[in-house]
Parts: sequence; structure tokens; C-alpha cells
Amino acid sequence: MSARGLEAAEEQIRLAMAATKCHRCGCFQDTVQALEQSHPIRELLPELIKEALALFEPKRYECLGCEVCWPAVATNATAEIDPAIAEMAHCATADPEEREGWPPLPGDYRVVRYQAPVAVCTLNSDDLMPRLAGTQAPGLAIVGSLHTENLGIEHLIRNLLPNPHIRFLIVCGEDTQKAIGHLPGQSLVALMMNGLEDRGRISGAEGKRPVIKNVSLEQVEAFRRQVQVMDCIGMTDLEAIAGEIAKAAANDPGPATATFAHGNTIPVQQAQEPSRLVSDPAGYLVLYPDRRRKCLVLEHYANNGTLDRVVEGATPTALYSTFIAEGLISRLDHAAYLGRELARAETALREGHDYVQDRAPGEIESPAPEAKCGCSGACH
Repeated sequence: MSARGLEAAEEQIRLAMAATKCHRCGCFQDTVQALEQSHPIRELLPELIKEALALFEPKRYECLGCEVCWPAVATNATAEIDPAIAEMAHCATADPEEREGWPPLPGDYRVVRYQAPVAVCTLNSDDLMPRLAGTQAPGLAIVGSLHTENLGIEHLIRNLLPNPHIRFLIVCGEDTQKAIGHLPGQSLVALMMNGLEDRGRISGAEGKRPVIKNVSLEQVEAFRRQVQVMDCIGMTDLEAIAGEIAKAAANDPGPATATFAHGNTIPVQQAQEPSRLVSDPAGYLVLYPDRRRKCLVLEHYANNGTLDRVVEGATPTALYSTFIAEGLISRLDHAAYLGRELARAETALREGHDYVQDRAPGEIESPAPEAKCGCSGACH
């Protein structure tokens, strides 16, 4: 084991030791016990193991689904000198509980949109993840990091496979910065190109532990059929990666039709126009732009037609925030209607167009009631 690897393993264990949540977690306890059982590791890190064992509390959970599991990274590092560590250190994150919806597993990622065709893996370049997500690129579905060539790749497959819209995986960023000499990026690309050998080893992978244990061969092959990998390892320029996203999205073949059976597919529901209007018990509103004073005005009326509040503001945000805080609107459909109309009124005020308040959703046009608020019944 290199001095760098040993130092990195100790660093990861001490991070776990400093976190109270780890003291009662199976990930931490199983890893420390495995280190103690390994004669060469026990000889190299005797004080560390002794200190870690002293922190154990009654186990309350097997795994918390942490974005980065410090004991797991330490296991990878120590396995370089004693491969048996990989077998002794049970990592509960190997089989976390799946959640309803997509993505099913927790992890270090940012979801942008479900029906986009491109996923991006930034490997160890964690800073790229929020910056790429912030671009809101039309073709980008999800962006996440990857630090290990076993559990990390397994979680990536289990999170991406349930989404039939994802057809491309861009692998970019630095491959070894935080991986202690491991090569999760190279291993991931090798998996997509070559598949698995016997006992789940990734064919052609150069990493230390490129073994897939918790994802079936059928799932791996389904993933390889559904998703095309784009090897951009080492690329960290935001503009260049955005260009690769656009290039992939332009070649989107559409959702995969023959996908691996799973329970996390999200159905796409067709929206329906409302069939009727339900009055808001909090009352109704009249909205208009005041061009002379360059502001938006909201008048609030009780359902008996009496004016009880006037709110003015320069932006839609100020107006709807005030209406919500003051309890002047109580139904979600009316809140959505207010947001739509505020956007229309703001545009009219800014561009000098005429503005006429539209009917509320689902309202059936009928002869105007006796006008009590000057809006000819259009806002009731």
C-alpha cells in the first residue's frame, strides 16, 4: 500500500470518527471491525483502530444513505494491501432501501428534468456538478459524481436504468483526485464497452476493485443497450461539456422501448382543463397595471362583493408573497391563476401593451352579474 493510500484511509476513518452519526452506523462499525481483523492493517494503524473502536455506540441503523460513505472509501484504500478487507467489511450501502419515484437511491447528484436524454457523471470533480446543473441545459436529465468503481457504479446503474428517456451518459471530470488511485471513470467506460467477466469483474477495468456484486448481469446488459457512453474523462471545461450535452441531445433516439423491468418508471399524465370553477372562500381579486406610477395593483374583494384590501408592488413576487402571507388566497388553483395573471400584467406594463384580466381557470363565460368591483364579473 502506498503512503498516500494509507494516509487517505486514515483520513476517511477520522472523518467518520468525527461524525456522531457514524458511531451508531453499521457502515462504520463493520469497516473498523474488518480493519481490526486484518493483521497487516492492524499493525499499520493500531492507534487509529483502538480509538475508533472506543467510539462505538449501540447500532441504530445499517446505513444512512450518505452521499459519500467515508468507511467505504477507507475500505477501498486498505484493500490494496489486504484484499480480504473487501470481503470482511460489509458495506450496508451495497443494498440501500429504494425510494418511491425517480431516482430511487439517494446519492451525490442533481436532477434537472426527467424527460431529457443525457446524464452526466463528473467523477471526482465535485465542483462541476452544481455548475452543470445550474446551466439547465435542455438535454440534461441528471448530473452526479462518482468516487468508487464498485458501489458507485452500481448505484449509478440503479438510478439511471429506471428512466427510459436517458439514452446518453457523458463521463467527464478528473478520474483519480479523490479516489486514492482508483479509476471509477475508466472502469465505468470499460463496463459500457466490454461488459462483465466471471464473478462480476468489469472486463478491461484498471481500477483496484472493479467488481459488480449488487446489480444483476441482466440489469447491466439492459443498461448497456439503453445508454450510449461518451468518454470525456479529463474534460472539466463547462462550455465544452455543455457542447457535448447538446451534441448528444441532438441525436436523441427517443425513450427506450425495451427496458429492464422495474417499479420506478414515472408515468406521464396528460393534463386536463378544469371542468368547473370552485370559488375561493378567501375572496376574489382584481388586477391591473398602473402605468402612471409604474406598478401593479391587486384589489381583494370578499365574496359578497365588498373591497377589503388593496396591495401594490413593483414585481409579481412582491404581490403574490404578500397575498399568501396575508391569507388573501387559500386555494392552489387560484394561486396558480394569480401567478399567471401577474406575469401577463407585468409584461404588459413593461412593454406598454394593453392588459385585460383573463377569466379564472374553468370559469364558464356567462352574462355579467351586477358589477360591484368594476371588472364586469371577469375576475369572479
